[in-house]
Amino acid sequence: MSTPPPGEYPGQPPQAPQAPQPPKDQYGAAPAYSGGAAPSGDATAGKTLGIVGLILAFLAPPIGLILSIVALVQSKNAGVKNTLAKVGLILSIVFIVIAIIAIIAGIAIGAAAFNEACASLGSGVHTDGTTTITCP
Repeated sequence: MSTPPPGEYPGQPPQAPQAPQPPKDQYGAAPAYSGGAAPSGDATAGKTLGIVGLILAFLAPPIGLILSIVALVQSKNAGVKNTLAKVGLILSIVFIVIAIIAIIAGIAIGAAAFNEACASLGSGVHTDGTTTITCP
């Protein structure tokens, strides 16, 4: 029985010669990182901006409104749903409407208080410490 060449076993077909390998450095090359497939840009279009728009809907509703609209447009162009941007858009609108109502109510309450003070003081300029009220 003859001894097979190194790397071959009896009963196996002979292997084809391999191409020469490039020389390795002293420690060997680091293995290549495949990392898996990265999500395509279209699948995440507007998602991050939608999250930012949602957060800013609570902190600065006008900015949250603008960013949520931009995120929705980007997602629509990419053909993806963006629920967070829709929620940010709705919350921004709600908070802006609440702020407008609060400003109008504040002005109305302030005007009523001014009119009440003038009704009790009469017309003219009235000073109380550092507060000066000029009534018609």
